[in-house]
Amino acid sequence: MAKPIRINLALQGGGAHGAFTWGVLDRLLDDEDIEIAGISGTSAGAMNGAAFKSGWLEGGRDGARANLDWLWQQLGALQETPMTAWLLAFAPSTAFLGRAMEYSVGSALADAAARFSSPYALGPFYDNPLRTVAERFHYDAVCAADGPRLFIGATSVHSGKIRIFTGDDITPDAILASACLPTLFQAVEIENPDTGKTEAFWDGGYTGNPALFPLFDPDLPDDILIVSINPLERSEVPITPQQIHNRINEISFNSSLLRELRAIGFVKRLLAAGNIKPGSMKDVLVHMIADDALMTELSVATKLSPGPVLLGRLKSAGRAAADAFLAAHKSDLGKRATLNLQAMYD
Repeated sequence: MAKPIRINLALQGGGAHGAFTWGVLDRLLDDEDIEIAGISGTSAGAMNGAAFKSGWLEGGRDGARANLDWLWQQLGALQETPMTAWLLAFAPSTAFLGRAMEYSVGSALADAAARFSSPYALGPFYDNPLRTVAERFHYDAVCAADGPRLFIGATSVHSGKIRIFTGDDITPDAILASACLPTLFQAVEIENPDTGKTEAFWDGGYTGNPALFPLFDPDLPDDILIVSINPLERSEVPITPQQIHNRINEISFNSSLLRELRAIGFVKRLLAAGNIKPGSMKDVLVHMIADDALMTELSVATKLSPGPVLLGRLKSAGRAAADAFLAAHKSDLGKRATLNLQAMYD
């Protein structure tokens, strides 16, 4: 039996759009030739990574798939049945759903409230709605030394720097910190074991969406497969308040990833030119699974609206995108990069 192809996953955050990553992971689990060695995740990517790892350790591929299904059912997805397949088939198009949510009265009111109020205004009545989900992960498996190495990123409110949680540092609060949008949630406070001081954290997407550098560890494979759920390009100039806010969000949450890709490209050019000694720095092989055509039909409003039809559509799109990637590039894994880095940041 051939040795499995070991790769790392870099899972972007993006609220409900993380259901696309659910579909990608579901498809990758079908392929027994592929083994996941490391996962770096932010926000929804952190939750997907925690569900994947704990399920994998408790039940292998079937366990990981079941745990991901459980996670997204908690977040609003319907259990797959013939009836839900019928519902998905006859529901309005994804583009229509995206526009309807973006321009709905509820979305407008929520957007206005986020701009003119603070989650701290709720005082003692505040509660993070994701806590009940985050607390139900099996942390003995999430933090275990066995299985894929898991890295979760969050942004320090005080320093503006990224903090990577791994091993026993991964707690419900670490996952909530990684997904803490400051207009919706109060900052998550976590003690720093090195200093003994309590630090406040916001969403990891501001400093690493996701962070790639933890996956440069020499013990991890060279291949990094990025699952992208924030479109890099939009052809039209945003003109409405909703469109402008949405594009600002996308640019902000892609900037850290583009910086790391530029750094990887720089190192690869130095290695190719012989300017640095081979083996002194890792020659990373970068790949990406994305569906920008679908994601440009969506917006901030759909990120915050985990309706069952939308989640089901996103999961199906993720499976299809992963299937297309494997058909085109599975033979490249472990051998060569398939993402044109220069085209990404030029």
